[in-house]
Amino acid sequence: MTAIKDTPEHWEVRATETPFVGNKTSVRTDDVVMPDGSVARRDYQVHPGSVAVLALDDEDRVLVLKQYRHPVSMKLWEIPAGLLDVPGENPLHAAQRELYEEAHVKAEDWRVLTDVYTTPGGCSEAVRVFLARGLSEAEGARFEVEDEEADMELARVPLAELVAGVLGGDLHNNCLVVGVLSLSAARAGGLVDGLRPAEAEWPARPFDA
Repeated sequence: MTAIKDTPEHWEVRATETPFVGNKTSVRTDDVVMPDGSVARRDYQVHPGSVAVLALDDEDRVLVLKQYRHPVSMKLWEIPAGLLDVPGENPLHAAQRELYEEAHVKAEDWRVLTDVYTTPGGCSEAVRVFLARGLSEAEGARFEVEDEEADMELARVPLAELVAGVLGGDLHNNCLVVGVLSLSAARAGGLVDGLRPAEAEWPARPFDA
């Protein structure tokens, strides 16, 4: 049986330009050669990549945050997440930092839960979602939050309740949906112990050790 696996490929780009450059991301326009030889213009957001953390406590509750998201005009329940701000940064280190900054929590056991492209038809963002267990309160002063994060709510919600919320259409954040359903599937298939180590290779965002 042939394994189902995504494969790298790069089609010829005849011309490229960057009509917009923002604070963290930009918009690129490429003229891409199609299989029949024609050229099609493709616009997409260039993104540095992100990490997200499904932090699970000893009572089978997931640490979640409620935050305002202006593009969709909603407050969404999410799992801790953030950008890969430093090129080549180890994503585990970034995930540990986000968990500390957003929730003032640390974890003893880290695994890679899954890797995803959030919207590959229009954005280059790649996200690594970690499973973090063995939670405890972090030491030191709390991180000073600002902007939308200053209004964040923090809660711990049973995993089963989050799964029901996703399937019931009440929870919509991409990383939360992917994280809780991936963990639920891993448990059902007895695959949790076989999850990849926290510093597993990530071709979408290569990193230094």
